[in-house]
Amino acid sequence: MRLSSPRCLVLLLVWNSTGAGRILGRIKARVRNVSLQEATEPLRRVEEGRIHQQLDHLDRLDVSTFPQRFFVNEAFWRRADGPVFLYIGGEGPISESSVLAGHHVVMAEELGALLVALEHRFYGDSINPDGLKTENLSDLNSQQALADLAVFHQHISQKFNLSRRNTWISFGGSYAGALSAWFRGKFPHLVYAAVASSAPVRAKLDFSAYSRVVASSLANEAVGGSGKCLAAVREAFAAAQVLMGGNASRVAADFGCCQMPKNLEDQMELMQNLADIVTGTVQYNEAGGLMSINELCVVMTNTSEAMAEETRPYNRLVKLAHIYRSSSEEPCLDVSHEKTVTALMDTAVYLGRTAERQWTYQTCNEFGFYQTCEEASCPFSGLVTLRSQTELCRMLFGISQHSLPERVAFTNTYYGGDDAHTHRVLYVNGGVDPWKELSVVRRRAEGGREAQTVFIEDTAHCADMMSQRATDRRSLRAARQEIEEHVVGWLKMAAQEIMV
Repeated sequence: MRLSSPRCLVLLLVWNSTGAGRILGRIKARVRNVSLQEATEPLRRVEEGRIHQQLDHLDRLDVSTFPQRFFVNEAFWRRADGPVFLYIGGEGPISESSVLAGHHVVMAEELGALLVALEHRFYGDSINPDGLKTENLSDLNSQQALADLAVFHQHISQKFNLSRRNTWISFGGSYAGALSAWFRGKFPHLVYAAVASSAPVRAKLDFSAYSRVVASSLANEAVGGSGKCLAAVREAFAAAQVLMGGNASRVAADFGCCQMPKNLEDQMELMQNLADIVTGTVQYNEAGGLMSINELCVVMTNTSEAMAEETRPYNRLVKLAHIYRSSSEEPCLDVSHEKTVTALMDTAVYLGRTAERQWTYQTCNEFGFYQTCEEASCPFSGLVTLRSQTELCRMLFGISQHSLPERVAFTNTYYGGDDAHTHRVLYVNGGVDPWKELSVVRRRAEGGREAQTVFIEDTAHCADMMSQRATDRRSLRAARQEIEEHVVGWLKMAAQEIMV
């Protein structure tokens, strides 16, 4: 079955970059908040609700709860036997767009599916007023999040009087993609199949491979990169770090910093921010972020200007930072490490606050994912080390750096890492995306069956989750068609099993 051409939709995505940098987070938000150009149904067709979830599903004596937000769209649902498409929220708020736009919505329209979306505990509106206090963050973890999904499954099943004929399929991207795969693995009786896009299912403390893939993508001519571009980026960062050591005031002026980098921690903040501009461009290439890899490389390799001084890689990096500040309307680049720590220590819950404190806790407690630059292959600054990043775990939450390897190892033992052998999970990854290194990208045997994968050679993070656009690469269009074929096949298989 081939699905009809989708309407012009742009998904307000809930995936997360799973990165700690503030600029990378802003680039992600820019991609996530691309305007919803045309909705399949008016907003009045979307129901917003709350379900009171236990804070600790593992302690039946603890009756403490929190309100968890969800959205439902019945517009396409074929009530008798239509499937249920569950969109899983990640480390950020969800909105009506979670059930109004995106590839899963396009498929829902063709296949008569009920669309439901659940916000992750402790993010968005799904948090108690005291939820960000350190003593309460122990209830924030992926295991509890999966239990939330199980309770939500029961809630929706009762609300809509669902039966075995209504087959559930889960969808998620990035961290939520991992949750989609894990939900299928831990609750196979509730969800028949799962699509896991750009899903880092293998926890990794020192994620140095992230920078290696960024470097490779910058040199990839198929997406507008080049060896010359990578060399220019590498030289620019080396020059900035050398200049910082002898003339920090000039560096601060060149990059438009809000403060003078007064210590090593501030210098690290600046270098991390500059790296985020590049890594964010690569991670969200051609998805509506700051710019594409091709555009970045044009800036970094442009030699057409009259003044030779302006053609030096360092000056091109300065221009890149100015482009970022101009496009994001930031008057200056904040490089105060003290300010960063103060913001992360803030436990107040208010509308519009970022999710950095919650996600930082999860990286400390479960996943790692620290994007370091201590290897020679890294094109950025060697100031960004594992020690410098994990120091926040102790400062913010009292989590010892020495305990982190054990925590990450437990996560992989509990879920199986990238070798979980979970049946009917489709792993979708892009060749440009650094997070592919922690996902499943090769087909392999799973209890006599092959692991199901879709690998899109020249696309980036979670690109498959967006609705089709005129500018999409042919490989991305083909990948969406392949995903559709898997979903249709699962539904046919489920129907046949019911008839037996």
